[in-house]
Amino acid sequence: MATRTPNEKLRELVAESGWTNEAAARAVRAVAAECGVELRTNKSAVEHWIAGVRPAARTGRYLAVALSRRLGRLFTPSDLGVAETDDDDSVGLSLDADPIDALLPMWRHELDRRQFLSGSAYSVAAAALPLEYLREISDRSAAAARTGHTVGMAEVAAVRDMVRVFSEMDERHGGQHGRSALVQYLRDDVAPLCRGRFRTEEIRAHMLSAASRGVHLLGWKSYDAGQQGLAQRYYLQSYALAVESGVTGHDGFVMRTMAMQGLKLHRPEHCQGLAETGLNRAKGRVDTRTESLFRVVHAHTLAKSGLRQAALAEARQARVLLDADPGDEVPFWALAWGPPAASVHSRTAKVYETLGDHRAAAEQYARAASSRPAGTYARIVALDLVAGAEMQLKRGNIEQACTIWGQAMDHMHGVRSVRTRKAVTTMRKDLARFRTRGVRCATELDARAVDFLATT
Repeated sequence: MATRTPNEKLRELVAESGWTNEAAARAVRAVAAECGVELRTNKSAVEHWIAGVRPAARTGRYLAVALSRRLGRLFTPSDLGVAETDDDDSVGLSLDADPIDALLPMWRHELDRRQFLSGSAYSVAAAALPLEYLREISDRSAAAARTGHTVGMAEVAAVRDMVRVFSEMDERHGGQHGRSALVQYLRDDVAPLCRGRFRTEEIRAHMLSAASRGVHLLGWKSYDAGQQGLAQRYYLQSYALAVESGVTGHDGFVMRTMAMQGLKLHRPEHCQGLAETGLNRAKGRVDTRTESLFRVVHAHTLAKSGLRQAALAEARQARVLLDADPGDEVPFWALAWGPPAASVHSRTAKVYETLGDHRAAAEQYARAASSRPAGTYARIVALDLVAGAEMQLKRGNIEQACTIWGQAMDHMHGVRSVRTRKAVTTMRKDLARFRTRGVRCATELDARAVDFLATT
């Protein structure tokens, strides 16, 4: 009978964490729950792992995330001695390599329908990478082999147009539409262009920036599908491409996105640093509408940190910049969520919501929804309306909340999105007590929600 070798590395790390085996098991279950998986891991399981038994592959990944969060260092299952497969769980979680080299295996896993990345958890340790990245990625050597024809602005324009098409499709129909097509386009068309010969360094910068925007969109699609760990990896590589491009403000914009993801997932550890650093990289160097996008997210992180007056002041400054718009062109990469005014209103609403001002939040969510062309931005308009309805419910206005929820569902037709389904499911829970009381609008809306969930 084979003798198992105790896992001394895991024993040492659990001891360093200060956790009991039961506490370690509880942390693993919590990470799994974030990924939509219910585990029954208990202290006996942890004891067996330390004794040399390997956990199931996905459980090993959740264990690595739990210990990374606890100890503030990035671990993979291989680092813990619990990896069962050759899958590299660290792919996409570094910034010290060519971002295309990091993206190619990620795209291969996507197209092969392999699940180990799509089921990965959000990493707090990885969220800090842009803050620790004190030097910009150096330019690829001019002597590096470059194949293919010389790339000019016509190719850059074509990539921007294609990414814009994919982005509009995403907003109109949800993140699950066109995802494989986007992966194939980035892999087969955009990646070779990034490694091509360029007429000028300026054209090279614009191509890398366009590629960054495409990868950012793929991160957003992953986010919309509830795949938070995979979204984070794409955001990191989008950031790497933006830094390498050298386009003013673009890297900070991706840091802004990463701050937004951390806030949404209730992982605020690095959000204020990401938002503030991103703002500092753009402040006074981009147009006023773009700077307002940075400031309003910074305001949200300040509100989450309990800095009420600073948050309100920063939100006001964002609106001042928005209103003072001299008509300068907004960069391609800053239009990820449509008109800047709508994004500023929506994020300002979140500032007020965080600070407990539900009336002001409801007003801002309504302004956000009305500031976007509904036909193009169906999903985000629906989600802003949902958030506004929730604010009305917290104010005790059930009939007004039902009316706004109904408007939100009008926009959800044809949208395939985990977030819209989750919003409708949450709405049903919020309405349950009113259905029990026989409130007519709640009963009618719930019936509509049941039909929606059954057909999407």
